[in-house]
Amino acid sequence: MNLKRHILLTAILMLNLSIAFSQVTLQNLRCEMLQNPLGIDVAKPRLSWEIASTRNDVQQTAYHILVASSLAKLTENDADIWNSGKVNSAESLYNVYAGQTLKSKNKYYWKVKVYTSKGESSWSQPAFWLMGLLHYKDWEGRWIGFDRFFTGDNEAEARLSARYFRKEFSTTKTVASATAYLMGMGLYELYIDGQKIGDQVLAPTATDYTKNIKYNTLDVTEQLRHGGNHAIGVILGNGRFFAMRQSKAYKVKTFGLPKLLLQVNIKYTDGSTATIKTDDTWKGTADGPILANNEYDGEIYDARKEFKGWSEPGFKEDKWLRAEYVQEPGGTYEAQLNEGMKVMKTLSPVSIARRPNGNYILDFGQNFSGWVKFNVKGPRGTSVSLRFAESLEPNGELFRTNLRDAKATDIYTLKGEGTETWAPRFTYQGFRYVELNGYPGVPQKSDFSGCLIYDDMKTAGTFESSNSLLNQIFKNAWWGIASNYKGMPVDCPQRNERQPWLGDRTVGAYGESFLFDNTALYKKWLDDIRYAQKEDGAIPDVAPAFWRYYSDNVTWPATLLFVADMLYRQTGDSTVIRKNYPAVKKWMSYMKDRYMSSEGIMTKDSYGDWCAPPATAEDGKGVNADQKHPSALIATAYYYHLANMMAGYSALTGNAGDKESYTRFAAEVKNAFNRKFYNSQGYYGDNKLTDNLLPVYFGLVGEADKGKVVKQICSIIEEKNNGHLSTGLIGTQFLMRTLTETGRPDLAYRIASQKAYPSWGYMIENGATAIWELWNGNTAAPKMNSQNHVMMLGDLMIWYYENLAGIKAAAPGFKEITMKPELIEGLNNVTAGYQSVYGLIKSSWTKTGKKFSWNISIPPNTRAKAYLPASMQSQVKKGASADGAKYIMAENGRVVFELKSGEYAFVVEQ
Repeated sequence: MNLKRHILLTAILMLNLSIAFSQVTLQNLRCEMLQNPLGIDVAKPRLSWEIASTRNDVQQTAYHILVASSLAKLTENDADIWNSGKVNSAESLYNVYAGQTLKSKNKYYWKVKVYTSKGESSWSQPAFWLMGLLHYKDWEGRWIGFDRFFTGDNEAEARLSARYFRKEFSTTKTVASATAYLMGMGLYELYIDGQKIGDQVLAPTATDYTKNIKYNTLDVTEQLRHGGNHAIGVILGNGRFFAMRQSKAYKVKTFGLPKLLLQVNIKYTDGSTATIKTDDTWKGTADGPILANNEYDGEIYDARKEFKGWSEPGFKEDKWLRAEYVQEPGGTYEAQLNEGMKVMKTLSPVSIARRPNGNYILDFGQNFSGWVKFNVKGPRGTSVSLRFAESLEPNGELFRTNLRDAKATDIYTLKGEGTETWAPRFTYQGFRYVELNGYPGVPQKSDFSGCLIYDDMKTAGTFESSNSLLNQIFKNAWWGIASNYKGMPVDCPQRNERQPWLGDRTVGAYGESFLFDNTALYKKWLDDIRYAQKEDGAIPDVAPAFWRYYSDNVTWPATLLFVADMLYRQTGDSTVIRKNYPAVKKWMSYMKDRYMSSEGIMTKDSYGDWCAPPATAEDGKGVNADQKHPSALIATAYYYHLANMMAGYSALTGNAGDKESYTRFAAEVKNAFNRKFYNSQGYYGDNKLTDNLLPVYFGLVGEADKGKVVKQICSIIEEKNNGHLSTGLIGTQFLMRTLTETGRPDLAYRIASQKAYPSWGYMIENGATAIWELWNGNTAAPKMNSQNHVMMLGDLMIWYYENLAGIKAAAPGFKEITMKPELIEGLNNVTAGYQSVYGLIKSSWTKTGKKFSWNISIPPNTRAKAYLPASMQSQVKKGASADGAKYIMAENGRVVFELKSGEYAFVVEQ
């Protein structure tokens, strides 16, 4: 076990806090990790809580934490593990545990009380955390599996049947607790006495298994509560371990055949213990009902080959093989601290249409990722196939060309025993439509469920406005983002790719954070990126590096710092900056040494403004969008911005000496950039929209020239583009904020409200229910036109919250909040909520004639500044709930109030 990781990593242990004064409610807490987490491997976990109150101006002044070895001790306030005493601190987040040394497999109970500006709280309800296995030697079993192929397997086609393993054992005493720790490579399902353990699917989360492996911890106490004979069963699927495509060994990384390491630690009420572990006394087989499972191609299941009672005691296993010891994968064992995937939502078909060939087309009305669960009744041996697609051909058949060579097909063969219910285990697809072939009888809607699968994270934000198109874009964004969370952010869920491309999320992750509590996912992904970094500093385009793409551009690897910056900005957790700073520094030196010219220009780029739209949709008809247009302008602008970010974070990370060198270097790059790319007529490069956006947003433009460049930006959009964007992946990340910050939120709104090409509205007008990969996704060549991508969202979702709703962090983690909505002609109201780490922030404003009404919620332990559209204080009327709002000043047509926590209502009449 990597002990250094235990010092660097932290876990956020969460609880709900109820304050013992009037008008206090229990507020659901969400921070970066899990509530009552099982199996953490952090030596000094940090403890966080959320204060909830309807009273205004609630600020924490101190806290008191108790940690005990049992719930009984905690109830009696016997803090035998740690008693913090009263700590004078306003910090309710990331408070570091400072008690006795925590031990593997032990469960710890804790509670907290706080002291506030409005009084002292009562003790919170108890919470707990369970330690994982902190040391390599804590793993008592050995890796088992079958390092060979069986009849029916096909290595070239990545066709491999699932492997089943089982073990019987007895418990002769009363069980106090039982915990399973396991690594099932590549995917697993765990059963005890015939019952599936946990509701996680597609577990564990994927990594580069030669670098690190995530283990899961599951409580199995209830399953073993009663003494007697028991059986453990594990099914192993392929996942990313046995790679989906291996025909290009130079490109695709594969890790071997499925394997298992598991142990169940049992504690009896008399204090004795027992361990059930993987060894060669286990039995296994590859001759089960899952004949093949592959993320790209689907799952083939023959119910006639099911083993009735295979994971229950007493099963006749005489035809099963003795499990074999196999090599360990090689990566460091780590507790999975990001949420596992689950079935998060189910959909019913909106229609079922019979085709002339006798097949049926199911339409779920929504493009999403997951699988179909269905009921079927028919003769033994009947095979039912489900073929998936995002859209239909003009003749009503499935359109599957854009899947490339992904088969995207599930096949189920009936056993013929009444009504049978089935869903795959080790695959998922991106789809809206399903072609049903071989289904006996007439399919009914009630027999089918579409299961949306993504990481078990809460939706953090809501948004509704008077513009129905903006609302639909928001919905499409939600579905697209959710569909592409798979233990890592992937680019698309449908074709033979599904890779965690860095460039797709550089700024997109920031926008996503307003919709989803994605903190744990992105912290894990930053680990993936660092693990993929080469010794010389190179960072790949895809991480984990399932594809060996190290193209040495700037814009894709820059995601490492951009996402760390986003996490710090949104959560206030500075450890993400400190943890990733050295890797970014190493990479920046690598890029400078290899690719910076003597005149100070970063010469290396790979993709340019990826997927910029053709002039018209017709111009792009049938054209393959996989075209690279490297840009030294983009590379140098990014590099300058990164140098400034590193200068800003040098002191925070304990590298204060770096500030001067980064600042000086950034100034040199700025001068070189302007000498090379600035045209005295007031534009940059080729006068493309992106060429001008980046220098303005990154601050590369001199103040004397900024007005001219902004004018060019607006001219391109208004005159050349007739109110449309012309940006690809890079430019769209800075488009909406640049326009707004330079005084043209109206132009940003015009772009967002467009229905003609190219626009998000154009996608919707052409049937999109998610976000397309391409602005002309309905006309481009099918090789690359995913209909469920998120990269073209750019900074749109950030703009929704920070500019339309007016919810923006003024200090990391929203400890201080700027409430400043842009009031744009044609937009009459916006209502949005965002669940910050301190609590729910709400902004609901309505504009009627000359009247502006605004309701605001600020969570306890924070404060805000609200900017109201008025020229003088006398125009502002405060509602009864707005007591405590303090007038500060009037500036630039806004009246500014300081708000402590609480509920506020304002009315402005011009």
